[in-house]
Amino acid sequence: MQQSAWPEVLEAVAGAPYPVEVLPADPERARRCLDGLEITERSWLGAVTLHSGGLLIDHGWLRVLGGGTDTLPDVLAEADPSRGGLVIAYDVLGGIFIWAPAGPGAAPTVHYFAPDSLRWEDLDLGYGQWLGAMLSGALTGFAEGLRWPGWAEEVAQARPDQGINTFPPLWTKEGKDLSAVSRKAIPLTELVSYHQHCVEQLGG
Repeated sequence: MQQSAWPEVLEAVAGAPYPVEVLPADPERARRCLDGLEITERSWLGAVTLHSGGLLIDHGWLRVLGGGTDTLPDVLAEADPSRGGLVIAYDVLGGIFIWAPAGPGAAPTVHYFAPDSLRWEDLDLGYGQWLGAMLSGALTGFAEGLRWPGWAEEVAQARPDQGINTFPPLWTKEGKDLSAVSRKAIPLTELVSYHQHCVEQLGG
């Protein structure tokens, strides 16, 4: 029997400095997803896909995709052919994490679409490195400047399929102070689509 990376993931979850919820997996759906990815559970991506519906990290600020649930898509369903990669996570503000090669022949790394700049950034980390960092506390620094007083309670109340929309938008000068903007939970798909529409309108 092949060795699974799932015990390593669970160890990282147990050691996280903030709450992490492991969503239960539907075994049949998770197995179909893993088979579709053509990877094994020896990798962290494969283990998360097969053994969880997804992970909610730091009160749900980060939603890591796994085998899927009623409120969270599976990682295979969120494949992004236009960028040649997989959407592996969303954050509550509509940020997108994809695992994709930076160029032809390059090893896949995690890239982040930042809702406060409407730009993509290569984080130069493989999937396991990235998830390990997010589980070990790096999310706090990563989200610095994007949080407001009472954010944890507000984020925890949003469902996994919801994001928090802000007005004025994050990427505007007026929207930088998240304690002063209007905030509302809306469907995450709607929030992500809005950001992509903004990119198109601004010629990004």
